[in-house]
Amino acid sequence: MSTATTAQQSPPAESKSGRGTLYRGKEGMWSWVGHRITGVVIFLFLLVHVLDTALVRVSPEAYDAVIGTYKNWYMAIGEAGLVAAVVYHAFNGIRLVLVDFWKKGTKYQRHMLWAVMILWVVVFGAFCVRHFMLVLGG
Repeated sequence: MSTATTAQQSPPAESKSGRGTLYRGKEGMWSWVGHRITGVVIFLFLLVHVLDTALVRVSPEAYDAVIGTYKNWYMAIGEAGLVAAVVYHAFNGIRLVLVDFWKKGTKYQRHMLWAVMILWVVVFGAFCVRHFMLVLGG
């Protein structure tokens, strides 16, 4: 019997090279994770937004009280986080459409991801400057 030789078979060549699948911890996987996380964050915000806006029909005073609790500096940070999620999700969504429907999309997916990140930094940075100027007394 040759059980010793079959038990010590070498792993496939893919595993040795460290490349294996398309993503395996590279940029494409992290953009996928980021897209899913930002989608969930946006959904949760919309859920809370619908619920707190619905309060106006139940009791305008309760609505005013809830909205009053949102007017503080840590909610301003939350608003900035929401904008960060929306901007990333939008730009990455455009990238995904290009990857899916453009012939050379898969070839340039890494370049497009870096373009998304650069655009995100520029747009989000500009938003943060203006937003925090207004929040902190501008």
